[in-house]
Amino acid sequence: MPAIAPGDRVSESIPPRLVITAARNLFPGYFAMVMATGAASIAASLMGMRAVALALFAVNAVVFATLWSLTLIRVALFFPRIVADLKDHARGPGFFTVVAGTCVFGTQCLIVGGAPVLAKVLWGVGIGLWVVVMYSFFTAVTIRERKPTIESGINGAWLIAAVATQSVSVLGSLLAPTFGEHRHEVLFFALCLFLIGCMLYLAIITLIFYRLTFIRLTPQTMAPPYWINMGAVAITTLAGATLLLHADEWPFLQELQPFLRGWTLFFWVTATWWIPLLFILMVWRHAYMRYPLKYDPTYWGMAFPLAMYATGSFQLFTALRLPFMLIVPRSFLFVALTVWTGTFIGLLHSLFRAWTTGSRLPDVAKAPDAGPQFPA
Repeated sequence: MPAIAPGDRVSESIPPRLVITAARNLFPGYFAMVMATGAASIAASLMGMRAVALALFAVNAVVFATLWSLTLIRVALFFPRIVADLKDHARGPGFFTVVAGTCVFGTQCLIVGGAPVLAKVLWGVGIGLWVVVMYSFFTAVTIRERKPTIESGINGAWLIAAVATQSVSVLGSLLAPTFGEHRHEVLFFALCLFLIGCMLYLAIITLIFYRLTFIRLTPQTMAPPYWINMGAVAITTLAGATLLLHADEWPFLQELQPFLRGWTLFFWVTATWWIPLLFILMVWRHAYMRYPLKYDPTYWGMAFPLAMYATGSFQLFTALRLPFMLIVPRSFLFVALTVWTGTFIGLLHSLFRAWTTGSRLPDVAKAPDAGPQFPA
């Protein structure tokens, strides 16, 4: 058995060693795999690729169940580690992927799986997780005595706070018609979350942009989670577009349509602006600086934004009635599926090597490279 830290509770008899090790070292940001798979599946479904959407739905159901099982084991046996992770500036934002993954999978259940009841349950769970993670994390990093510098303490993963917020908004908007006479309250709640997500993005991206442009960047620190710079505004685009598509159900939303159109288009343009820059930085990292290109769990943080950009773009241009722009999401869907496939193959290869050689599982404990860490 692996060494057990003080406060960790585990028995030799349960569960098997491999499961215990995976649960103990689980990096909460691994739920980005659920987010990436769900976003790709939803995009494929919206664009008529039903077989691909269903295949990804099946994969995501297994991944979602597996990650939640490991998370629950970790809560039961290694809770002190969860608390330590939550207080960490680099690892703590990973918990927002649990919120986003739950709601993205709920949206996938509704759109691809046709299961509104399950989607409602997951939305309720997502709301509860959002409240707990949002206020626990920001309270913890605010009151800790020793804090890291901007260089080591912030990276693109912080924007998953905005992603999680918008994921709850999107699923709420989609579920609103199923609430009958209470649909207006649900749409108002979704609208408020949409605005909170916008606020979080604008606040956090300022710090990230400063970190990128005024502090030395290395191949190690230019990690895939920086693609969330784009992914956060891509899902914000989807949240705004979803509200626009449901505006006819509530006169109040109809009055806000001019604002929502312009505001949502602004975020889509912002997402589009990020793509060339992030691509150039990835080429710089791997081609110019020769940083090894090998599987890492954080690459799901790159697969998700590309898939969400395709989904958000499709819904936005549908809502704005701009059919000539639909070539953008249709093209990006293939890019997203290519990146998802490559990352998934990397995961399978790592799992196979761990299984056959008896070595450690893929480094699920790894947080995005963010420099040295500081004790709480």
